[in-house]
Amino acid sequence: MTAAREFLDTNVLVYAFSDDPRSARAEALLAKGCVSGVQALNEFANVARRKLAMEWREVREALDALRALLASVAPLDLAVHLAGIEIAERHRLSVYDAMMIAAALRLRCTTFWSEDLQDGLVVEGRLTIRNPFVAGSS
Repeated sequence: MTAAREFLDTNVLVYAFSDDPRSARAEALLAKGCVSGVQALNEFANVARRKLAMEWREVREALDALRALLASVAPLDLAVHLAGIEIAERHRLSVYDAMMIAAALRLRCTTFWSEDLQDGLVVEGRLTIRNPFVAGSS
């Protein structure tokens, strides 16, 4: 599987900039050239300010680094919104999680790395949710 077909959820991006023991795995996924979405970048900025206590300069620098490391960043537009609403209803997911999944599907991803969603869940028959922080995740 190529990294460009692997989508990183916000929690992975946040761990890459933290002192958490999971940071090494998050950094390794970023180094592979995975993809993410505009929503994940927005959520990262919010968490970086609120929980990581980063100054705005640090947030901008971290976002610059993320955009440089990610192979692609999926937009959040009307098409993603419409698909996300359907996914949220069909799979009983939060609207925000479903929007990210819709963005991943738009980029034709096959893996969605997140510790917040059900590991092993397959969405639309082509996107598998994987927790990168459990043993055996590769």
